[in-house]
Formats: sequence, C-alpha cells, structure tokens
Amino acid sequence: MKPEQSEQFYIEELFTKTQDKNILKNEKLQEIDKLTGDASTRRYYRMFTDKDSYVVCLDNPFNDGVEKHPFVSVQQFLENRNFRVPKILDSSLSRGYILEEDLGDVTFLQHISTFNNKKEELDVYKKVIDQLLTLHRIKPEEVNNPNLFQMKFDYTKLMDETKFTFKYFLNFWLKNTDPEFTAELEKHFHPICERLGSQKMVITHRDFHSRNIMVKNEELIFIDFQDARWGIPQYDLVSILEDCYYDLDEGNRTYLKKYYYENLSVDIHGQKTFAEFEGLYNDMTLQRVFKAVGSFCYIYNWRKDDRYLKYIGFAMEKIRKILMSDPRYNDLKKTLFKYYYAN
Repeated sequence: MKPEQSEQFYIEELFTKTQDKNILKNEKLQEIDKLTGDASTRRYYRMFTDKDSYVVCLDNPFNDGVEKHPFVSVQQFLENRNFRVPKILDSSLSRGYILEEDLGDVTFLQHISTFNNKKEELDVYKKVIDQLLTLHRIKPEEVNNPNLFQMKFDYTKLMDETKFTFKYFLNFWLKNTDPEFTAELEKHFHPICERLGSQKMVITHRDFHSRNIMVKNEELIFIDFQDARWGIPQYDLVSILEDCYYDLDEGNRTYLKKYYYENLSVDIHGQKTFAEFEGLYNDMTLQRVFKAVGSFCYIYNWRKDDRYLKYIGFAMEKIRKILMSDPRYNDLKKTLFKYYYAN
C-alpha cells in the first residue's frame, strides 16, 4: 500500500537528514510502502533503497530524551545485553521518527507451520528458550535507568487482568452479568494471583508469544517489548509454551519446561524443586491464558476485529486441562466450566 503524498515527502525529508549524518549515505531511496500498523499511534513504512530495505516508524513527537522513550530506552537496554531486538539505525524522536532494520514478514508462528516433525519443532523452540534465559538472567542491579521497568506483575496487576476478562469475556461475550457469579470466580482466582504476586521476579518481555518473534535468515528477533516489566519467570515461559496460537507438542513442552528450569539458577527463580516450579507454572498458565481470552474479546468489542475469536475455544480447553491436573483448582473448574459449557 502506498503512503499519502504528504507522508512520502515527510519520510524522504527525514531520510535525507539521516544521510546527512553519514548513515546509509551511499544508498539511493527508490520506493516507500505503507505497512499495516498495530493498535497504537505508530505508523510503519517499508523503505527500499538501491541496496537494501528498512522500516520507518512514525509516532507522536517525543521531547523528553532517549532515556525516557518507551521504545528506544528498552531497545537499547536489551540490545546491550545480547537479547536480540530490532536494530535502530537512526532516530529523531522530536519528530517521531525511528529508522530500523527490516525484519521481513515471517513471524515465528508462520515459520513453525512449515515443520514436518517434533524434532524440528524442539530445536527451534530451544533457541527461543535460550534467548528467554538471556533475558531472565539480567540482574536487577544492571537496571541503572530509573525510567525502565517501573511496573510489575504483582497481585493487584494480576487480579486487574483477571477482572478485565470477567468484563470482556463473561459480561460482554458470554452475556453473564450476574455479580454473584463474578464474585465467586474472583474468590477462586484470588489465591492463584496471591501466590504468583509473592514470588521472586525477573525482567519479563510481557508479551512473549509466537506472533512477536520475527524470523530473518533463520535468526530469531523479538519485537513488541516496550511494555517489559518485572514478573515471575514463568510469565514469559507460559506465554511461549502455552501460546494460544499454536499447540506445541506435549513432549516438547515438558522437555522445554525442564530445560528452562535446569538452566536458570535457583537464586533467580526461587523454587527449590521442579514440582514447586511447575505448580507456579500451572498457576501462571491459568492467569495468563484467561487474560488472553479477555483480550480476544476486547479486540472484537472495541475494534470489531474477529481474527482472534477462533482462539477462544482452544484457550478455554487449555485452561480446563490445567484445572483438572490439580485438586487445588476443583472449585474454580466447577464454577467456570459449568457455565461455559452451558452456553
């Protein structure tokens, strides 16, 4: 899709300023295409030169400095610690301009759809987990920018996310507005969120799933990291292994959970046994996947985008299987699925 003429001229002007800094100076701009954006104010464009292609992000002007910019500050921090994120080639934040490497169009989800066997799946997922371990091994004392990672997944945040799903899944999608039913569910989720919010925390990506990993020349590059915050290690691990978009082989999932646990120091995750680690993993799966269901309904409610509705059934069955695996969840299972299966 071609940009508006005013957008075209603006990007051309900004690229000229980039070349004035001796960046990509010997490349000639040939074409600009507008890309499909996300739900934010950001607009994306693919820019072709006679030698390569790049992505331009245009956003609202930002005048508070790089160290406070929600994207660039996190990008620089993660890149400096060998967590693979898109490279920034140039920026003019006061004009809302960021020039990035072009990651192409192949997501991890698309990439894994081409696999023919479980070994191929396991091998590439191990690469993802290795990068996740790199992220989670970052020490808190390395965060010397006070503007970074100011939020965390504590009890309040986790319960707020759960109530978000009550609103958009139960009230809006399933049309259940009975306050007593909602109060009963909240009572059952309370101990789960309390356990999760009381554990040792690491820097979490916050949205670590197969649509937020790009594959470029067999390299994995992680995007949509600007909302990174403190949370328990299982938060990101659940996001990728219990992805609502892809049904990972169960044997591979079990192997990868143990692989992660065995390669992250107990000083970081805080659990002395794998059983303890897995118990919190199951808690996190319930909260994380339930929140995803709420997000799918929210996107449809507010943007009339029905692409994600097809994942609700799969997500709910994933939740049911976890609920059946531990007697701690018996009351929650009876309350939630008695109503869900009746509608």
